[in-house]
Amino acid sequence: MDEPLIVNYRVHEIWDHVDYHSHREYEIYLFHSGSCRYLIHNQIYDLEPGDILLMDGLALHKPNIPLNSEYVRSIIHFSPQWIEGLLGEIGGSYLLEVFERLHHCLIRTKENEESKQLEKVICRLEKMKRAFRPGDVNAELEMKALLLQILTIVHRLGDLESIKAPSEKLEKAEHAENIADYIQMNYMKKLTIDSIAEALNISRSYVSHVFKEMTGFTIMEYVMGTRLTQAKYLLEAEPKKSLKDVASESGFESASHFSRYFKNKVGVTAKEYRSMRLKIYSEEN
Repeated sequence: MDEPLIVNYRVHEIWDHVDYHSHREYEIYLFHSGSCRYLIHNQIYDLEPGDILLMDGLALHKPNIPLNSEYVRSIIHFSPQWIEGLLGEIGGSYLLEVFERLHHCLIRTKENEESKQLEKVICRLEKMKRAFRPGDVNAELEMKALLLQILTIVHRLGDLESIKAPSEKLEKAEHAENIADYIQMNYMKKLTIDSIAEALNISRSYVSHVFKEMTGFTIMEYVMGTRLTQAKYLLEAEPKKSLKDVASESGFESASHFSRYFKNKVGVTAKEYRSMRLKIYSEEN
């Protein structure tokens, strides 16, 4: 994402297929209405109106929406580098700690007054972002001020409410989370549905069925998404590591398979991706 800020207020559209994905921007997600089971890393959240999800973006995540269901949400993606200068000047750096420390969490507001106030500020931010013209310093400062207000409200809500997943989970959700956790721990190995089922002492058919039902995608889609995220990390964190080693350490069967899969999913080659990320890093520093 080239833009440091993206705001979508009360989005109704449902795309036919949403890939399990990750991104470098922090995300604030507010669920308004409808039906959604949201996956982040190896956690499954059955959302209620007023729920807020905070994500550092790097954890794989994906909404699972039943067919023909209503699905209304507001989403903010922002680069922490874009706002951290202002936060540092006013002593507000602590507002980003929840993203850095927890990586992802759920705040259940029950649509209280604070959450309604949050919604109003998100609406204002979207209108300003839509009218923004590059180079308008005053407008950019005002958008940062609105994001600061949003982060402050979210922080207050986190103190008032529980920053945690609901304690009661469906047995199916627990099984699906266990499957996801096993994949996260073993993605670098050769994984099959049979090997996962055997390791968790669950039948092969149940493993496939329960994961698809709870997450909306197949086990192998999750495996490959996990491997892709690790590959992105290695490409940037270890710039001298060969593409062959990146592929191997991320669990891909061969360098050629890795190259094809990466280009297909990311839109650029692994080498191009590394160059882009290192260039952005050098500019930021």
